[in-house]
Amino acid sequence: MKRASLCVAFGLLLGASAAASAQSLPVAAGLSQNLASASALPLDPASLPPATTRNGREIFASFREGLAAPQCDAEATSPRWRKQFAHAPSRLGNVEDDALPLFGYVVDELRAANLPTEFALIPFVESGYRPGARNASGPAGLWQFIATTARNHRVPMESGYDGRLSAVDSTRAAVRYLKTLHGMFAGDWQLAVMAYNAGEYRILQSLRRGGMNAQNAKAAELPGLSPITYAYVEKLHALACVLEQAETRPDVMAALDRQVPILKGHTLPANTTLTAWSSQNALDPARIAKLNPALTGARNGTRVLAPVLAGGAIEPAEAMVVAMDATPTTRNDKPAAAAPARVVATAATGNGRRHTVRNGESAWTIARRYGISVKTLLSFNNLDASAVLRPGMVLRYEEAR
Repeated sequence: MKRASLCVAFGLLLGASAAASAQSLPVAAGLSQNLASASALPLDPASLPPATTRNGREIFASFREGLAAPQCDAEATSPRWRKQFAHAPSRLGNVEDDALPLFGYVVDELRAANLPTEFALIPFVESGYRPGARNASGPAGLWQFIATTARNHRVPMESGYDGRLSAVDSTRAAVRYLKTLHGMFAGDWQLAVMAYNAGEYRILQSLRRGGMNAQNAKAAELPGLSPITYAYVEKLHALACVLEQAETRPDVMAALDRQVPILKGHTLPANTTLTAWSSQNALDPARIAKLNPALTGARNGTRVLAPVLAGGAIEPAEAMVVAMDATPTTRNDKPAAAAPARVVATAATGNGRRHTVRNGESAWTIARRYGISVKTLLSFNNLDASAVLRPGMVLRYEEAR
């Protein structure tokens, strides 16, 4: 009891001492400033600007959560296919490659349609996640549609424009087709992908010949199909296992732990070329052209794949340096553009309000929220233009009083 009393007395003494010296410490001022800062933040998530980037591990987690068969079936895989697709995690982790943001785009589209994310592995098998892939026998694009299938599924194909090479047009068609197949075969993703490869009528005929129906059929036991069709399911199984096993590899997980742009379809304004539109929105024209190999000139109403533009507005050049985040970019030595009048450049001071970075936020969305430029925000926090913002980081900013 004596020891407890001493502890209480000591605590009271410290409390009294702190109260007596409150004016000499910045604690009270800092607390009121933080509270004012918090009250200024919008509480309604719908009022926040859209996220323009996300962490690559979020894409991977979304893919894993959407799998119809979340656990690897070792018996359904073969060493041959696991070896062939062993490079897939490295492709996703390669900062020079667009595979990870493209994979994220396809996963998003499938999850929005309530489809299993095993289907997101199809472009790995078909095209290696290259929008401009062409096969000498005719198929083209991410999903390797032949011309007849593309037209049947409303992919635009005309002189000067092959919609199979559009990640937006072809993915939209593939998702519609896969949704039809998924429903036709009672939600069995394996039968659906076999139908995607061989055609739904061949799978229906095989079911009839085998005396099966979609509810009780086993993909490997369907009679009379091409070895390529059976191998199609085996390849997707192998890919799913390779990606599952990648979770145990620290090097792969570290490579995925980076901000990448969230891709979406944008309508190209009438009589505007892709190069002009990219420049107007401070996007790298060469990179956007690589994502959109179908478009070689102006075409009215075309949907192009590009990073989300915050607020639907034209983004300043600094924003895309952070948003694209493919490789560290050397900072431009040109003078920064003038900041808004109400912003005070206080990079040399330790004062300022604070913002804790949340999931999906970028320097652009944070700077826009507080009415300052990206360059001012980065400079104030001693960050380079190639810096990656991670959830939990605390950034300082300051407005004019």
